[in-house]
Amino acid sequence: MSTLNVDLSLVEKYNQPGPRYTSYPPATKFTGDIPWAVLAERIAANNQTARDLSLYFHIPFCETLCWFCGCTTVITLNHDQGMDYVEALGREVSNMASRLNPRRQAVQLHFGGGSPTFLRPHELRRLGEIIHGHFTLASDIEASVEVDPRRLTRDHLVALREIGFNRASMGVQDFNPQVQQAVHRLQPVDMTRQAVDWMRELGFGSINLDLIYGLPHQTVDSFDKTLDIVLEMEPDRLAVFSYAHVPWIKPAQKILQGKILPPPEVKLQILKRIIERLTERDRYVYIGMDHFARPTDELAVAQRHKQLQRNFQGYSTRAGTDIYAFGMSSISQIPDAYWQNEKELPPWRAAVDAGRVPLHKACLVTEEDRVRRDTIMRVMCDLSLDFAAMSRRLGVDFEAHFATELASLSDLEADGLVRRVPGGLEVTDAGRLFIRNIAMRFDNTLAPVGERRHSRTI
Repeated sequence: MSTLNVDLSLVEKYNQPGPRYTSYPPATKFTGDIPWAVLAERIAANNQTARDLSLYFHIPFCETLCWFCGCTTVITLNHDQGMDYVEALGREVSNMASRLNPRRQAVQLHFGGGSPTFLRPHELRRLGEIIHGHFTLASDIEASVEVDPRRLTRDHLVALREIGFNRASMGVQDFNPQVQQAVHRLQPVDMTRQAVDWMRELGFGSINLDLIYGLPHQTVDSFDKTLDIVLEMEPDRLAVFSYAHVPWIKPAQKILQGKILPPPEVKLQILKRIIERLTERDRYVYIGMDHFARPTDELAVAQRHKQLQRNFQGYSTRAGTDIYAFGMSSISQIPDAYWQNEKELPPWRAAVDAGRVPLHKACLVTEEDRVRRDTIMRVMCDLSLDFAAMSRRLGVDFEAHFATELASLSDLEADGLVRRVPGGLEVTDAGRLFIRNIAMRFDNTLAPVGERRHSRTI
């Protein structure tokens, strides 16, 4: 039996703002000063290869705004916007696909939002037609979609299966009606259970549920009841996020300031209960940060074999892929560059209609960035570093290159979060909770703590 015990004093010590490292350099370093012509050259070079593709489509629409939400959304009851957006996506795809090596195949596909199931079933089928018309999808593609059970019909899921989706993720946050009322997201248990049942009936091979702790009115006991219900549903994966209160970025969150947010000590006690319950009797493996997976799940297996990856879609089992992303605010990634689309609907649409790539910001990756990116990703995915293997991988003397950073780990070692082993470093079971803090020691882009515009690490 395995249960991970959480030391709340360490959580208090290390809970500071820091990147989530879905990219390196982090998205806070993206700039609007890089012209499209520079990126176009890098994309052209990238397409001299037949590297696998990961495709992302951002569907921004929601009928109502959840007041905790940090996503890029368009709130509307006008579903007629859906097909117009899909056809605009088709034009954006056609423009970019003409730049891609036709021998490249897509091994990952993800619909995010907003809420992709804002689109009606026939609109999902049309988007699938566009994707299949421009890309070759691998027979074993990992195709995941975010669904909103409050607007979901069985035909939505039928349409998604028809166009190739085999994984689904669904927001739950909390099943307590008082909490749901406070955050403006009413989602009865039976509604969520019906969605899970439909997914299993239709053959979705992996189901993920999202939870959030730190919301108004939550207590340890109340969240325990949510965990009871969630565990009965037996999801394959769970993502349990800390509520990030960033009203300077998401003004709607100001609504929650006048509500009863749990004090920091209660929030940490909820986190402790979550981790200990989910890892109890090896129910789930704590992958790191806020992700849990069944021991037999691909994520857990990939982590054991040191084949886990991390990108803008979170943890992934597919290595060596380039992300080409479509829709407003979406972010693309190739080895030496990142770029983000326009973040608002009108400028994104105007650029697409004019036949231009809807570029908003970008980041060019230096050789030093690559060295640090690979190091950070291996820490976050493998939970260890083999210095000799990293030297061969990166073409540097790893211990000499990172002498200062490795010396800075002494406090983490003293607190039992990392251990030094001959020729390397290991993250302890307790250290999985602090994986962002460990990764930050290898980041040379960080601003001083008081100036960081990131969510807290825990």
